[in-house]
Amino acid sequence: MNLVKQYFTSDDLDQITHAVTASERQTAGEIRVEIRQRRSRQERQMSVEHIARREFEALGMTGTANRTGVMLFLLLEDKEFCILADEGIHAHVDPETWTTIATSMADKFGRRQFRDGLIEAVKAVGDVLRRHVPRSAGDRNELSDDVHVR
Repeated sequence: MNLVKQYFTSDDLDQITHAVTASERQTAGEIRVEIRQRRSRQERQMSVEHIARREFEALGMTGTANRTGVMLFLLLEDKEFCILADEGIHAHVDPETWTTIATSMADKFGRRQFRDGLIEAVKAVGDVLRRHVPRSAGDRNELSDDVHVR
């Protein structure tokens, strides 16, 4: 069964992608949204953060200029998610900032407003990135803005 379709329509995923694109226009940072249906057999004993960190690296997020990528990672079957920031942004942002964004996401998700929760989180992450790594001449989009679904 495709769990993604229980939470997001194709239009929802397109709107989330558009939110990523719009947010990245104002920053040199990169935002990725990763939605996983379930853990693999090898990941059963791993925390959501550990799985997200592996995916962060697999998607090339550690290879961005100045290491300013942020990933919103959802694990649908387990109803878990996390926000990961690479070292170039993590060093400048109070961890409470990510907790605040995560709390807002959890609130929306608790009301089954999955698309809105992700879009608001993407915009909030974009605001954080804009403040700490604003866009400058020559910046380019280093990673796809599309929601990555597995």
